[in-house]
Amino acid sequence: MRPLRLCHRTLIVALPVLVVGGLASMRWDPVVAARATVETAAALEPAVERVAQLPRMRSLLVSVDGRLQTEQYFNGAAAHRAANMKSASKSIISLLVGIALDQGHIDSVDTQISQFFPEYLDDPAKEQITVEDLLTMRAGLETTSNRNYGRWVQSRNWVRHVLTRPLVAVPGTQMIYSTGSTHLLSAIITRASGMDTHRFARRYLGEPMGISVPRWTADPQGILFGGNEMSMTPRDMLAIGEMYLNCGRVGTRQIVSEDWVHTSVRTHATRDWRPERSYGYGWWVREVDGHDAFYAWGYGGQFIYVVPDLRLVTVMTSSPNPGSELRAHRGALYDLMEEEIVPAVAAGV
Repeated sequence: MRPLRLCHRTLIVALPVLVVGGLASMRWDPVVAARATVETAAALEPAVERVAQLPRMRSLLVSVDGRLQTEQYFNGAAAHRAANMKSASKSIISLLVGIALDQGHIDSVDTQISQFFPEYLDDPAKEQITVEDLLTMRAGLETTSNRNYGRWVQSRNWVRHVLTRPLVAVPGTQMIYSTGSTHLLSAIITRASGMDTHRFARRYLGEPMGISVPRWTADPQGILFGGNEMSMTPRDMLAIGEMYLNCGRVGTRQIVSEDWVHTSVRTHATRDWRPERSYGYGWWVREVDGHDAFYAWGYGGQFIYVVPDLRLVTVMTSSPNPGSELRAHRGALYDLMEEEIVPAVAAGV
């Protein structure tokens, strides 16, 4: 997959956009963008009918060029009710790290974690782990996810538990998906900024964007859970996606730097058994129906999809409860993007 490059400051006003060689050649201004040429709401009706049949489905929102084309809620969900984003929270934590870097609380992504947690490091090799290694899941530490998750969240000190896991790979080399890595980022935000991650998120994300950031789970030391259990309404999730689509801006206000947006959604890590899907800084990266896309992904079917060359943002939320039908539901949502939403929008732009 080609590296994603999102934004240039070329002004495009009411003219068709010529795409040559894919997303890397497309240019638009973060504020005054190319206009969609036709309405796509009617073309999305089959997709709405399809997801309405899924018992786990809770919401589907689709916007094109900042204009909401469909907003549907299912199975008791409603616009005002926040959804548990599960691991899509990792993309929000990445965004908060970018803001902390912009403001100088963190020096760079190359900063080593020994600056923040010297008391917990029991191996000199662990001192080489960087903020970027945590963002890209390449810390090299044994995972705290999957079969190790329960033992981790039942521990008395989540940060210490993560950092005392054995090294199973050289830091910076192998992608090992672990929610513990993202939790360390929440702890770094807290130590670096002097405020907990919830307060930081409200001040620098919620208030300037006009969205709600409810308080979420904290560990025994009061560190807000990094990478799970954050909740937002689907409309606020859509606002996050549109802010990234617009290169970190809401109106004329820069929430996070353009450079951070570009870097966050560029491929940094892959897993050998799923080469079609790669990982940036807390965001997944893949092609959808031939279009480069990046997305936040949470357990059960929580998604924020951004397809820049179509000016498309899609939010899908689902029941986060475990169940035997979970994998089939997730597959149905992938198919929905690939087979219906992206083709319908592409036909109208």
